[in-house]
This record gives sequence, C-alpha cells and structure tokens, in this order.
Amino acid sequence: MSIIRKWTSKQQRSIEILIRLKRLYPNAGCTLNYETPVQLLVATILSAQCTDERVNMVTSGLFRRFPDASAIANADIEVLESLVRSTGFYRNKAKNIQGACQIIVKEFGGNVPKQMEKLLKLPGVARKTANVVLANAYGINQGVTVDTHVKRLSQRLGLTEYSDPIRIERDLIRLLPQDDWENWSIRLIYHGRAVCQSRKPSCEACVLADLCPSAQISDRGAISVS
Repeated sequence: MSIIRKWTSKQQRSIEILIRLKRLYPNAGCTLNYETPVQLLVATILSAQCTDERVNMVTSGLFRRFPDASAIANADIEVLESLVRSTGFYRNKAKNIQGACQIIVKEFGGNVPKQMEKLLKLPGVARKTANVVLANAYGINQGVTVDTHVKRLSQRLGLTEYSDPIRIERDLIRLLPQDDWENWSIRLIYHGRAVCQSRKPSCEACVLADLCPSAQISDRGAISVS
C-alpha cells in the first residue's frame, strides 16, 4: 500500500521535498570544476553522457592549455579532440566547444552571454546547459536544469507526468520558488546518485518516502518503488 501522506496540494508537497533536500544536502553545489563562465560552459557541454568526475579530470589539463574562449577558438581541432576523447562523443564535443568559443569571441567579446536566447544559439548548448551556466556562473535562475536524475525523480515523486525535459521544466517552474530552481536540481541530482538510483532505489533509506507516490510498503514492511 502507498505510504504517501495526504498533502493539500502538489505545490505544498514540492516545497516539503525541497526543505528536506536542503536539510539532507546543505552544502550541495555544482560538482564541475571551473574558474570562469567560459570554463563552466565547456565543462557542461563535455558532461553530456559523461560523469562529472571524468569531466573534471579532462578539464584539468584542457584548461591549463586552453584557459579561455580565445585559446579554445584558435586551437587545433585534433588537439582538442585528443584532450576530450575520454568524455565520449569527443569529435562532436570538440567541434561544439570550439564553435561555441568562436561565436563567444566574435559576437560577445570573449564573454559568455547572460541571456538564455543568446546561449541557445551556441553549438552544443540546450536549455540544460544554459540553465547550469546562468545559475552557477551568474546567479541567474532562468529555469530548472533537467538532467536524467531530475527527470527520473520528478516522475517518481509525482511532480510531472511528462518525459520531455522542456515540459518537466515547465511543471517544476510552476511548483517551486524561483530562487530555488537551481539548488533544487543540484540536490535532486545528489539524491538520485546516492539514494534514488535508476535500477535499485533505496526507498527504505529515503527521507522522501512518505512524500513519494512511487514508494510503497510491502506486506513485510519493506519499501519499494513502483
């Protein structure tokens, strides 16, 4: 049987989830290493289908050799490919980070733009990447970052019925305070990695179990996810 409490609204439940996540992960922050907005943009592009740990290993050497947009824009593409190879899809990623940096140099004076519409014109940049850069580099919460963890947990928590990231983001924007849009995503990512994993969610250890319509108690008292 379901153990979810009867909350007066989905928004109230969302706020309670947020409060508990803040309590559980008080110091959660972006796990990508960077010093400038350009470096964060590059690291975020490289993080597609790759772990942050691997990206940090790669960017450590990449940024020593090519620290800014101008350096990356003028780099030998084969050198870039060799440096980012271990992140996967390295040819496309190298092409995108160089293309993005070339536009940044040519059109924005070497600075990453602070507007969503301008960011989305850069190669390799969709709303997920743009949200990460705006929030973490500039403190601008333009939207909610939706990665695989945020998608999975938002669905399991009954906060959205959609699988499309854009529609999920729209649902979450309606439920959460704007000041918390990015820290919601970061903490949900932490929780997805530590507790609510894809194949074996640890519902019995989850502080959100009573708020989650996917968490259930079996006849033996064990909690499982449906």
